[in-house]
Amino acid sequence: MLFIYYPKCSTCIKARKWLDEKGVKYTARYIVEENPSYDELKEWFAKSGLPLKKFFNTSGMLYKEMQLKDKLPGMNEEEQLKLLATNGMLVKRPIVVKDKTVLVGFKEAEWSENLTK
Repeated sequence: MLFIYYPKCSTCIKARKWLDEKGVKYTARYIVEENPSYDELKEWFAKSGLPLKKFFNTSGMLYKEMQLKDKLPGMNEEEQLKLLATNGMLVKRPIVVKDKTVLVGFKEAEWSENLTK
């Protein structure tokens, strides 16, 4: 299982603590040092069943600086995925990738259901 995080993110800290407390084994990947690629994002988006907007860190400074709230509606899926692949700070985190499951953000109930079976 892959756990993609940003160390200064309070939600990522909570999620990592939760994984450790539950004894869930994972490989941690620091999103700034190793940003998800276009191909990874495309695959994760397809597996997640989520709208692509859920992959954007809408509360991040970069998202706001780039005025993506206004620009995203005019972009197609491929353009959005390519944009996400340019900078890890645009990507919502944490992300967990396990087999056919992709979870974006930390919701304890959702993680319990999908990761502790």
